Amino acid sequence: MAAKSVIEAIREAMLEEMRADSRVMVLGEDVGKRGGVFLATQGFIEEFGEARVIDTPLAEASIAGISVGLAFKGLRPIAEIQFSDFWWPACNQIIGEASRAHYGSNGALSVPMVVRIPYGGGVLGGLYHSQSIEGYLYNTPGLKVITPATPYDAKGLLKASIRDNNPVIFLEHKKTYRAVRGEVPDGDYIIPIGVADVKRQGSDISLFSYGLTMHYSLEAAARLEKEGVSVEVVDLRTLRPLDKDTILASARKTGKVLIAHEANVIGGVGAEVAAIIAADAFEYLDAPIHRIGGPDAPGMAFAPTLESAYMLNPDKISAALRELAAY
Repeated sequence: MAAKSVIEAIREAMLEEMRADSRVMVLGEDVGKRGGVFLATQGFIEEFGEARVIDTPLAEASIAGISVGLAFKGLRPIAEIQFSDFWWPACNQIIGEASRAHYGSNGALSVPMVVRIPYGGGVLGGLYHSQSIEGYLYNTPGLKVITPATPYDAKGLLKASIRDNNPVIFLEHKKTYRAVRGEVPDGDYIIPIGVADVKRQGSDISLFSYGLTMHYSLEAAARLEKEGVSVEVVDLRTLRPLDKDTILASARKTGKVLIAHEANVIGGVGAEVAAIIAADAFEYLDAPIHRIGGPDAPGMAFAPTLESAYMLNPDKISAALRELAAY
């Protein structure tokens, strides 16, 4: 297996699916001749032509709306929203239409579309290029929400998303695009949607995370191991549906739980993970469930010092683990 970056794995997944299925197509701003703002579709228009690689105007509502229509007609569109901060104009098409069609038609109408959205901070993107939007999407029945952290997971989960008959939101953390590399099998494989992955076994504390923060969590767990604390790191990978079985098994195993994510703590995915554990594994707990994440602020500042204050990092996660270990 060759070592590849996250963005290379994402590109490879789309390329293989488009070669295998003529119904798969991509659309979005600059996805054609430029190959996308992060070059995920570089070279696609030369191979597949303008009928399957469509440059759109700067109009996110139309990108999502056209994708819904294409999916209704039996195609499998992959829509790219350049940055998560600009998905708001597409919100009504995704939440108000795509998520409800299958339920509203009693299963008669599928919506096999994927919306790829780069998200997250740590790249000095400032207020309009750094948001973590998963909490908003998580609260929408009818959507599947994916947040891969590694190249292997990104390729396998994206291929599964493209083949899914439901609308899937595929959130890609920008900082992992080229900073994270790992082995990726050549050729076809999928990772089932809704299955978490224990990235590190442990016995004293369960640490749940996803995306960029998952890598910080692994680094923090390695530090705690040297201090005699064994931390199990669970990568949620899919936020909707959550893998309750893996979450509960880990919580029951260790008895102490920390949930770490970059998005705002209040009303975030961590709140639901905590509720699941409190409801079905309460008698196994030896300490209150802890959560850490973004502060209760409406956006991320551009100044490096303020962005650093907003973001999680291995130091902050290590400190939270030590506090929990000492409880």
